[in-house]
Amino acid sequence: MASSDPGPGQPPDPAMADDVPRTVMKAQVILERLGFAPGIVDGELGLSTRNALRGFQEANGLPVTGELDDPSQSVLARWSQIAATRLVTIPADFAAGPFAPLPPDPEAQARLPVLGYASLDEKLAERFHTTAAVLHALNPAPAGGAAAPFASGQKIRVPNVGADAISALGDQDEDWLRTLVALGVGTDQPALDRVVVSRGAGTLRGYGADGKLLAVFTVTTGSSHDPLPLGKWKINGIDHNPEFHYNPELFWDVSDKKPKVLLPPGPNGPVGVVWIDLSKPHYGIHGTPEPETIGRSESHGCVRLTNWDAARLAQMVTTATRVEFVA
Repeated sequence: MASSDPGPGQPPDPAMADDVPRTVMKAQVILERLGFAPGIVDGELGLSTRNALRGFQEANGLPVTGELDDPSQSVLARWSQIAATRLVTIPADFAAGPFAPLPPDPEAQARLPVLGYASLDEKLAERFHTTAAVLHALNPAPAGGAAAPFASGQKIRVPNVGADAISALGDQDEDWLRTLVALGVGTDQPALDRVVVSRGAGTLRGYGADGKLLAVFTVTTGSSHDPLPLGKWKINGIDHNPEFHYNPELFWDVSDKKPKVLLPPGPNGPVGVVWIDLSKPHYGIHGTPEPETIGRSESHGCVRLTNWDAARLAQMVTTATRVEFVA
């Protein structure tokens, strides 16, 4: 299900033709490919998309409005050959599962081999950086029919998220490469020299060694109980597909009488598919099992991103990348 797009200056692929104009979704797709992440690709000019636009505008010397205005659309037109959506056929191996609802109790979760997806719909939504509701809106049921879950072999229209080519270079393990494939995240990512997380803006901004803004992600950054620890921090390490040491004593909203348990890895684990460990004890930058909450709900102090954004960021940073949390 990897993307394959015409080159610059070439016409759009007729096989991706869509009868519905999707101006905002097309902008989201292009912004995502350029490193200015709109969060959930849904065709709506929401919080995360406005953050992405501000980053894109700043990086391109445009007025920083957070709007899909004429100057921004003029620059985005350089990638006009990229369609907003494309058609894919759901492969049998992708649809194989297993899928099961996640029990709410951590003790029950600890007995599972993996904290995986509840359904193929959820897995497809993460693969194409959207929600199951958006996918069903792109693929409406026949008139008078009820929407049915997606199935193996079905051809569906999806957001045309790209930059998903995988190259098994370096020391990346096979499990991590499979995670990247499942999330539609490629291995070719820019190197970040510095990361700045803003509590007020709700963003993580990544800069290259030359100071150029290369990436912007919308994040969730803490709460009144567990505020973002302002200051400069180091990255101790990056854990792909991490287990999670669930300690109720570290959660203000959980009884300390609950037992400590070790939760298995998986996209529906508390920290998603990656944990970027920081020099501030118990703090990290990580994914989430609930991408629709990013930028809209509180965390327990850590910095959360969608799983696909966290996986992308994990390939942009190293233990040499500087991290700063600001108001």
